[in-house]
Amino acid sequence: MKTVLTYGTFDLLHVGHIRLLERARAYGDRLVVGISSDEFNATKGKHSIFPFEHRKLIVQSLRFVDEVFAENDWGQKESDIKSYGADVLVMGNDWEGKFDDLGRLCEVAYLPRTEGISTTALKEALSAFRGEKINELKRAIETLHMIADNLG
Repeated sequence: MKTVLTYGTFDLLHVGHIRLLERARAYGDRLVVGISSDEFNATKGKHSIFPFEHRKLIVQSLRFVDEVFAENDWGQKESDIKSYGADVLVMGNDWEGKFDDLGRLCEVAYLPRTEGISTTALKEALSAFRGEKINELKRAIETLHMIADNLG
């Protein structure tokens, strides 16, 4: 049995995540996924919309994912490769070259990201939408105040 290992935050799960995980699974018979813990994300200056336990539940429910665990720091990849018996480490190509040193333990593959989608872009879009809605509500409240002032 060939084991594939990959990592990610997997917040706001989207088609890019699904395609990456499906392509990672195609490298072997078993896919093991390390998901960044909330504490690890904080050290990276990131904040997830969904907490770790929710992200873990979502990813482990995917039919092509066999096991999920917490990634707690940058340095654990070597021990994870050994403990899970990984034959292949698969990462997105935004990490190209960063994990080549682990090639002494297993094959390392970098897969292209899905064009046109990212969690960062989704968060930015949601943030902009919230801002528009807040401004719309402020305008509506101002209008109500004007109407109330004219009535009184």
